[in-house]
Amino acid sequence: MRVTLGVVRGLALLPLPMLRALGAALGWVLYGLVASRRRVVVTNLRLCFPLWSEREVKAHALQVFVHFAQSWLDRGWLWHGSPGRTLRRLRLCGAVQELQGDAPTVIFAPHFMGLDAGWTALTQQLPRRFTTIYTDQANAVSDAWILRGRKRFGRARLFGRIEGVKSILEGLRKGDPLYLLPDMNFGPEESVFVPFYGVPAATVPSLSRFARLGRAKVVPVLCRMTPTGYDVEVLPAWIDFPSADMLADTALMNARLQSYIDTMPAQYYWVHKRFKDRPGGERPPY
Repeated sequence: MRVTLGVVRGLALLPLPMLRALGAALGWVLYGLVASRRRVVVTNLRLCFPLWSEREVKAHALQVFVHFAQSWLDRGWLWHGSPGRTLRRLRLCGAVQELQGDAPTVIFAPHFMGLDAGWTALTQQLPRRFTTIYTDQANAVSDAWILRGRKRFGRARLFGRIEGVKSILEGLRKGDPLYLLPDMNFGPEESVFVPFYGVPAATVPSLSRFARLGRAKVVPVLCRMTPTGYDVEVLPAWIDFPSADMLADTALMNARLQSYIDTMPAQYYWVHKRFKDRPGGERPPY
């Protein structure tokens, strides 16, 4: 792993078009070799886009692997490139004023491939102290690398999932925006089943819960890979969220997430087994 990370750091010196070309080649290799994960991506796309032809599904699946590999190599310059380089390649746009001031704010950050680019842009370009929730990695070297990278700019604070919510809420109420990624399957224990592209999906209701308990507004931030880097778009705060119904809130979150994904379906993190837990004892589709 140390050798791999050293290579990634060295590749950060390459011009971006060359780095992206290497990422595309790596994506093709992964698509061909990692059959088990390719089946996950294809299954997810078939379930979520039933009107697509098989050719469309496979073409998008290949692009998912390409964007996955490109975004992974991009972490080299995100975490090790000069600050000037990250500023040039990360375009913060949209309703940026939503993240200014000190109002309690939960950032809804879906799992697009550029999620680390979004975090880097916010922590480097805005003066507030951002917080997020971190899941420990199995490999200690990789874990330390990711933690250092995500703490590179600003006064970022990462909370482990085992730490509980008390400290997170304290920071949120004091005005530290919470960069939250609640759109993955973290197990059925604390999840609710709500539709995602019409398929029941185990979804943690944490966006509604944190917004309600933190008395915070919800601001979506979408990260789009571009030929020159990433566009990190801040959307207007949701005016009807949260409500008194956590289940309805979570279903609304997924519905709005779908509209975001539809603008760049190949850049979403379809390599995740989003439907691995099923209601009523159904068999998972993978």
